[in-house]
Amino acid sequence: MASPKDIRTDDARSDDARLAELGFAAGTAAADAIAKLRALRGTPGVSDGAIARALGAIVDADAAAMLVAMEPGATGSARREIRRALFKLHQHGIAAPVAAAAPTVAIAAEAGLSALLSPADGDGARVVWIMKARPGSGLRRLWGLVAEREGLFGVALSALKRKELRAERAELERRAGVPMVDADWRVADFILCDAYRRTPAAQRGEVGNFFALRAELIAASPPAQLAHPVYAEFATAIAHEPSAELMREPEVAAWTIDPAAVKSYAEEIAGLRNSVLVLSRPQQEERVGAVVERAIGDLLTGAVGTRLRRHLEDTGYYFARTGRGAQAGWAVAAAARIRDGAEIKRSGFFQALMRAQLGAIIAEEEQHQRDEPRLIMTPAEAMRARESARSRGRGR
Repeated sequence: MASPKDIRTDDARSDDARLAELGFAAGTAAADAIAKLRALRGTPGVSDGAIARALGAIVDADAAAMLVAMEPGATGSARREIRRALFKLHQHGIAAPVAAAAPTVAIAAEAGLSALLSPADGDGARVVWIMKARPGSGLRRLWGLVAEREGLFGVALSALKRKELRAERAELERRAGVPMVDADWRVADFILCDAYRRTPAAQRGEVGNFFALRAELIAASPPAQLAHPVYAEFATAIAHEPSAELMREPEVAAWTIDPAAVKSYAEEIAGLRNSVLVLSRPQQEERVGAVVERAIGDLLTGAVGTRLRRHLEDTGYYFARTGRGAQAGWAVAAAARIRDGAEIKRSGFFQALMRAQLGAIIAEEEQHQRDEPRLIMTPAEAMRARESARSRGRGR
């Protein structure tokens, strides 16, 4: 008969083989390997112990950060594997980042909670589910629909069988065309509580019972702040410049600032293009660049800056769980710059973001001008018209 140690070894080998079956390759680049493990976490048949063992073989600070983020919710063999992996990394000179102490009593009181998140669209609208297992079978689900500007505008608490939950999730993902991802319930809870606090008083009639419904699942007080776990997951990425390539991701490119706030800067750029002054292309771009920098400094601060930071945090969290590790790192690095009050006016990503905002307003206005006949010409148009008339006169 095999000893307990042998049985554990066989189980571990089976778990590790499952990772390989699902596409994890130990020899790939550290960033890609960590992103794959993050995406596989929570997959049926994949244990946190297997994830921890794989991370322990990746000599990279992000691997240690992910292990630290996993540890507070781990128990039994999974926790032991996490500690072993951190020790192995320490032997290779990789120090574990310091994590904030978890409130042990609150965590114990909220056992059995899990969460699912959809990505946020351009208006920040997203679906948030928090589930709690019921004794016997099934679960209770707190469902919320939130938006970055409007706050919480839909909430419900219902009892479901797990089969029903899976069917609802599949249908939602089919209609939306994007997957929901497993999430730390604390992140989901903060998103809902923060959205409720931002809901205009006139609209709270629809969701006024939110805290009462929440209390049926969660005994802890509603959080006022969140130390977002994505910063620990991507501790190394924060030191690097966020790439402008992040704007290729629809979840980021669709984010918008209120057009009314952007309009005056867009008009200033349009004025430079139509100016009667003869400017070379470099001179024109220099002046446009100055407007863009001023717009970044003026608009990406205060409440708008906070909204963008939270969008980047949650979007980075979503990217990490859908296998987009590089994009997640860029999003977290950009969010950290806003959080830390860093200079962002000349950052490639923030420049690309603001130019997209301004370009959309300018394109809309130009389309409007093409669609409607105008009786008044700009100075540049008047000069071109006069020059064209002179040329026709000389040609006669």
